[in-house]
Order: sequence, then structure tokens, then C-alpha cells
Amino acid sequence: MPKKFLKRLMPDHRVIREHRHLRIFGTLLHDPNLFHLNRRSASGAFANGLFWAFMPMPFQMLPAALFAILFRVNLPLSIALVWITNPITMPPIFYFCYKVGSWLLGVPLHPTDSKFSIEWLQAELAVIWQPFLLGCFVVGVICSLLGYAVVRGLWRLHLVRHWQHKKRERELRKTFGNSDM
Repeated sequence: MPKKFLKRLMPDHRVIREHRHLRIFGTLLHDPNLFHLNRRSASGAFANGLFWAFMPMPFQMLPAALFAILFRVNLPLSIALVWITNPITMPPIFYFCYKVGSWLLGVPLHPTDSKFSIEWLQAELAVIWQPFLLGCFVVGVICSLLGYAVVRGLWRLHLVRHWQHKKRERELRKTFGNSDM
């Protein structure tokens, strides 16, 4: 995971501290660990943000921010990852979660005459709430764990390649002397 690339995408920590919706956290936002970018904070932020992205609730960014503060993981990444589920991606993602929950509970899918949409979800929620919420939770946990493992693995791979590159440079300097490489 290129640290410089991620740092360019993240907003300045002062902007986050002064954001009107995040001011409720007060001095908790002054912890420098919330804005550091290392393997632990990035992988934890992916786990946190991906989990909350799959929770069917309004203002998902607030619990994502709260748990980023509690777990002391990267706050901007946690909040940004919640937007995986946005008004465009919500219907297919939540329908998939519903299908997973139905499969896990062994109940048939509730028939629908139209495409899955937020309106359909609101109208049918009394019937489908159990498989829907179970599916959202299970998919959220699985994506969270996968996100954590993938980021840890990619970060480790990047470091190993960096170390190998440095080792080759040292060997070349030894072989050819101290000439400019």
C-alpha cells in the first residue's frame, strides 16, 4: 500500500477536527493516532469502515468515526470507506445482503414485482427484516475481515519488496564500489 498515495487522498486533520458533524467528539479528535498512516491504522480503518458500510442505517459515518476513535485507527479512511454504500450502490448491495440472510436462515426470497429499491425495502421491511439484517451483519463482518487481511497483506508485500530493493542496491554498491547509482 503506497503510503504517499493514501496521504494525498486524505484531508488535513485540522479540517476533520473542525467539521461540524464531527465536533461532537470534542478533544477525542486530538489523538494523533487517528491521523497516522501505518499498517495497523490502515488495516483497522478498512475493517471498521467496511463493517459500517454494510449496516443499513442513516448516518453510518458517525458510528464509523466513533469506533475509529475507540480503536484508534485512521479516522479519514474509516469515514471514507463507509461511502462504498451510497445511493447508487445501496440497492444491489442490500439485495445481496438480503439474499445471503435468506440463504443462512433457509427462508425463501420474498417475491418482488419490481426491481429492488429503497422504496421496495421500506414497504417490505416488516416481512424481510430478519434475513436482511442477518445478511447485512454477516456480509459486513466478512468484508471487514477480508479488508483487514488484504490491507495487512498488501502492506507487508510492499514492505518486503522495498526491503529487497534496498538489499539489491546495497549489493550493487558493494560490487561496483561507491559510484553513483
